[in-house]
Amino acid sequence: MNGVLARWNALPFGDAVEELLPCCGSKAWARGMALRRPVRDETALLAAGDGLWRRLPACDWMEAFRSHPRIGESPALASASQRSEAWSRTEQQEVSAAEEEVKRALAEANRIYEKRFNRIFIVCATGKSGPEILEILRRRLKNDDNTELHETAEQQRQIMRIRLTKWLSS
Repeated sequence: MNGVLARWNALPFGDAVEELLPCCGSKAWARGMALRRPVRDETALLAAGDGLWRRLPACDWMEAFRSHPRIGESPALASASQRSEAWSRTEQQEVSAAEEEVKRALAEANRIYEKRFNRIFIVCATGKSGPEILEILRRRLKNDDNTELHETAEQQRQIMRIRLTKWLSS
């Protein structure tokens, strides 16, 4: 068994919840994961995370969305942990390297998105360039509210899986 997973399985409930919040900012998700202990391996952990995430109500999804910084901005919200902030910086490193014109366009598209959907734009940014993310954002602005909520939730699920894998290797 992975050492991080073995340690987490043995933590008191509250500590186990806190340990997973940087992976997904939904407290309901983190509590649900802690209730599923002991988890035997990475495959079981990822499957539990996926299944639990998909069954959460939209209010819990929104809580997770609020734990992210805007694409193209480095500081996370005050509620984000240092680990979550560090992971966000790494995930968005290619956006940080984008040309100023792309960064300005992302900032403007983010404002339009927030006004339209009343939440920040979430995308699994790992390995994506600034122009790629801008194209995705512009495409998703054409979605209706329900379609976009589910697309955002799927992007959060992908981020959560990447972060769980990083957490296991920490």
